[in-house]
Amino acid sequence: MRKFLLWFLLLLTLAGCRKIDPAQLPSATSVPQDTSLEETADTASTTAPPLETPAPQSVTISMVGDVLLHEPVTESGHMTDGSWQYGHLFQNVQKEIEAADVAIVNQEVILGGRALGLSGYPNFNGAFEVGDAIADAGFDVVLHATNHALDKKEAGVKNCLEFWRANHPEMAVLGIYDSPETRDAVYVREVNGIRIAILNYTYGTNGMTLPAGSSYGVNMLEESQVRADLASAAAQADFVIVAPHWGTEYTLEPDASQKRWTRIFYECGADLVIGTHPHVIQPVEIITGEKGDMLVYYSLGNFVNATAETGSGIANRMVGAMAQITVTMDDQGSAYISDYGVLPLITHIQTGPGQITTYKLSDYTQAMAEENEICKSDPSFSLKYCQDLCRKVFGDLSY
Repeated sequence: MRKFLLWFLLLLTLAGCRKIDPAQLPSATSVPQDTSLEETADTASTTAPPLETPAPQSVTISMVGDVLLHEPVTESGHMTDGSWQYGHLFQNVQKEIEAADVAIVNQEVILGGRALGLSGYPNFNGAFEVGDAIADAGFDVVLHATNHALDKKEAGVKNCLEFWRANHPEMAVLGIYDSPETRDAVYVREVNGIRIAILNYTYGTNGMTLPAGSSYGVNMLEESQVRADLASAAAQADFVIVAPHWGTEYTLEPDASQKRWTRIFYECGADLVIGTHPHVIQPVEIITGEKGDMLVYYSLGNFVNATAETGSGIANRMVGAMAQITVTMDDQGSAYISDYGVLPLITHIQTGPGQITTYKLSDYTQAMAEENEICKSDPSFSLKYCQDLCRKVFGDLSY
């Protein structure tokens, strides 16, 4: 991960503001000071025990992008014994997921269960067992405010919420709700004495609507509501994360709408923005100004997918990222980002039960790339292609 060493002097002037700052590292030429007491001719030497300075409190946060259940991904969970299991989707990055104090996943499609009929594009519906795998992988927060949240209409939202509550009550489920009260309650998680608020919104629901009086069912990017939510979050938490489902699909740069919402989030005091929806990775940017600093991951791309589309650019959809952030509390009681980075990920597609999965790019090889069935859809896919794309979008942030 990168550290903001060059920002340190500037941020010293921003006391009381949000800030992104590196841990206090010694310079390469620093020399430890000798704190021992001097001996005198009349007194035996005495060494006072060093006073221990308490380590600052920190929280590590990770987030992955879209769990996009195209039909091959859904079918990969149907095992030869007739059971449905999806642990294979996460098994190669589970160590990184479990290592985070707060691990977040964007569940792109509603998990309405087999009673509503499992389905892929364009009206998705996923198996409850995907949710079991998400919980078993070590995620703490699942985001459901996406353009596919209403693919199975109100019944999908109802089934999904009931599944989470009945089977994984410890999981924080954001973005879909069954009452105005649950929608208005800002989610705040306290870890190591640092209170972190997380808000989740979507730009739309593909034209699907909820019945009259149920607009609270999916959290929408509506400016007045967003501003009110951020004010409430700032009053309750030390650090505020916004996770918007936004942007233009398959584009490697943020669009005008993303830029506009970024300004609004900044004005309202957000500290970190992590976006989803474009299905490809987009840059990471620091927004600076009088209010301090805000870190933005415009898009993490797909965590897993198996698109049926073909042609140039399809290979981009196989590359995703895990955002990794450390939040630290300073001596004045203000939380700031002390470290951040991205871990590039690759969706690996092969036919058969348990065969579709996601790898870290650092673990991927050219031999594996040649076996990835996405090569049939876009022959340009290769290990080098994925590495070059990450360098193009993230620069040296992931290396």
